Amino acid sequence: MTTLSTPTSPSDAATAARVLVVVHEDDSGLGRLDPYLRERLGPACIDDRHPGSGDELPADLSGHDAVVVLGGVMAAWEDDVAPWLPGTRALLAEAVDRGVPALGICLGFQLLAMATGGRAERGTHGLEIGYVEVDLLPAAADDALLGAVHAEAGPRIGVAHWHQDTVTELPPGAVPLATGQRYARQAFRLGERAWGVQYHPEVTAADYESWLVGGHGTVVGAGLHPDDLRPALAAGEESLARVARTHAVAFADVVAAYVARR
Repeated sequence: MTTLSTPTSPSDAATAARVLVVVHEDDSGLGRLDPYLRERLGPACIDDRHPGSGDELPADLSGHDAVVVLGGVMAAWEDDVAPWLPGTRALLAEAVDRGVPALGICLGFQLLAMATGGRAERGTHGLEIGYVEVDLLPAAADDALLGAVHAEAGPRIGVAHWHQDTVTELPPGAVPLATGQRYARQAFRLGERAWGVQYHPEVTAADYESWLVGGHGTVVGAGLHPDDLRPALAAGEESLARVARTHAVAFADVVAAYVARR
C-alpha cells in the first residue's frame, strides 16, 4: 500500500500537473477534494469545465494529466438531455486506454463504466441517499486510491450518497473495490489509474444542504424528509472528511507520479 505523506509544497513535477474536471452542476463541484489537490499538485492544477453552461470539453486529453468527472442530475445515457456526455465518455475511455489518471464520481462512476464496456441503468432498489456505510472489499486494502482509508478506518466507511441510477455490469477487467447493501457496486478500479466511486467524497456540507433543499420533492417522494437525513450527515462528518482527504491525497499522488514518469 502506498504511504501518504503530506509535503510542505508541491514538487516541480506536481506543479506542472493539469487536471481536467468536468462539472455537470453548479452545486456539484470538487468541493472537499479541491484544497488537497491544489496543495499537492499546485494552485493552478485545476481546469474546471462546465459544459452545461457552454464550456467546451477538449477533444482529447493531450493537454491534461488527469480527468475527474463529477455528479449530475442527468442519467449517464441521457445524451439528448446533456449532449456533452458522449464527449465525456470518450475522454474517460481515452484515459483508460492511455493510462491517464481518471476518477469518476456518481454520474462519473456510471459514465466511466459505460465508456469502457460496462452498463448503467435506473436502479430497482429506490433512492440511495444521505449518510450510508459501504464495505470495502479485500482488493481495496492495497489499492492506490482506497488503501489509505481502509488503513485508517477499516473495511467499513461512511460516505455521502444521492443516486438511484447504478452500474449494473462492470467493464471487462474491472476490479470491484467496495459494495453496499442497497446497491452492490460502489467502487471499482480499471487498469492502473482509473477509478469510479458511486458515492460523493467531494460534497461539502453546504452543497449537500443545497441538494436537500432543491431536491425536497425527490426526497419526500422516496418516503423521507430532509430532516430525516441531516442528523446522520452531521454525526458522520468525521468519516466524510476522512474519505475526502484520503481519496484526494491518494489521487493527487497518482497524478504526481504519472507526471514525473512521463
